[in-house]
Order: sequence, then C-alpha cells, then structure tokens
Amino acid sequence: MYLSQLMLNPSCRLVQRDLARPYEMHRTLSHAFPQGEVHVTRDADDAVGLLYRADDQEGVISVLVQSKTAPDWRWLAEQRDGRGYPYLTRPVGFKPVNVALAAGQLLSFRLRANPTKRLSAGKGHNGKRVGIDAEEEQLNWLARKGEQHGFRLLQAQASRDAKMKNEKAIERDDKVHDLELLSVQFDGVLQVTDAALLLRAVETGIGSGKGFGFGLLSLAPAR
Repeated sequence: MYLSQLMLNPSCRLVQRDLARPYEMHRTLSHAFPQGEVHVTRDADDAVGLLYRADDQEGVISVLVQSKTAPDWRWLAEQRDGRGYPYLTRPVGFKPVNVALAAGQLLSFRLRANPTKRLSAGKGHNGKRVGIDAEEEQLNWLARKGEQHGFRLLQAQASRDAKMKNEKAIERDDKVHDLELLSVQFDGVLQVTDAALLLRAVETGIGSGKGFGFGLLSLAPAR
C-alpha cells in the first residue's frame, strides 16, 4: 500500500468546493490514478483501493490518502482556481507502507466512519438505512465491526462531526436526491485477534461512504 499526505490551500475555491462536497474530493483524488480502476470492488486485483480522510487542525487542512497502487500527483500540483490560487500549499510525494500485524498486538487507531443501522420494514423487506446518533450505540457499532474485521476494541472515544450534506449526490429512479451522512471520528486502542482479517480491513476500509472520505483505518503502535 501507499500513503500520501496532501496539504491543501484553504483559500483555493477548488479546495473549498471539494471540502463542501466530499464526493468531488474523491473525483479530484482519482486523477492521481489514471491507469487504475477506481470504481470497482475494492478487493479486486486491479482496484486502486482509494481511501482518504480530510483533517482541519486550526485552519491547516490536510488529506491523508491510502491506495493499493502508486499515485501520480503531478496533475493536482498544477491545479489552480480562477484567481490563480493553487490547490496544494506544498509539493506532495508518497511512501510505500508494509503493514505487519500479529494476533495479540495492541495498536492505537483512528477511524472516521459513517455508522449506520437499517430500520425494520417488515418481514422480507429492507428498511431505510439511517445514521446512529447515540454515542454508546456508535461505540457498539464499532465493537461489532471489530468482531467482523479481526480486532477487539479495548478503548475508544467517539467525536461527532457536523452532518455531511451533499446536494444532488445520488441518482435513483430517474431522480436526483440529496445525501446526508453522519460523520464520527473514533480514536482509541485495539487488540488484534485475526491479523489477516484486520489487514483486509486496512486495505478496503470499514463501513459505508468510502467515496465520501470514510473508512480509512489508521494504525500505530500503542503507547
């Protein structure tokens, strides 16, 4: 896998557009993989495996990008808005990352996710999928994801962001619909229970909304 960190220019109108409409950010980042398959099943051999997470720390905006193939950021480095403001504030590169995991290992983690549940619609029918609002339920959601993806949740806190709204984001039944997604950042400590399952989760992401900046699981040695 490959990791890149992009430092974005908050004065650039292209950046402002992408932050306001996260799927536009996904489109922008996809230009770094002209030879790859972005819109295919994430575990396919030819999948780019594009995952990203945008962070705003006191006005310093960065985007962490993970991919299964090496990116080419030259196109993005040349992008400027109509006033001449560049998209990036500094040159960007990337580094290969080899993730070595072992059962029993303790790791710090960060995950921005879109925790959801499906409402009941009667026997044999799938109900509407909605965001999980209560913090305790959000942590329970993450614990269940851990059971599916090879880790045990030892310690975690959930920090809820504002709801992410994307106008005219979905086309269904010949109609265009607005999309509203709940954004929650999880930070904490996990224990590896199945290294192979957890590695797959790192590669393909956790939860829904990956094209909107969710699902990237960052790991580091626990302090």
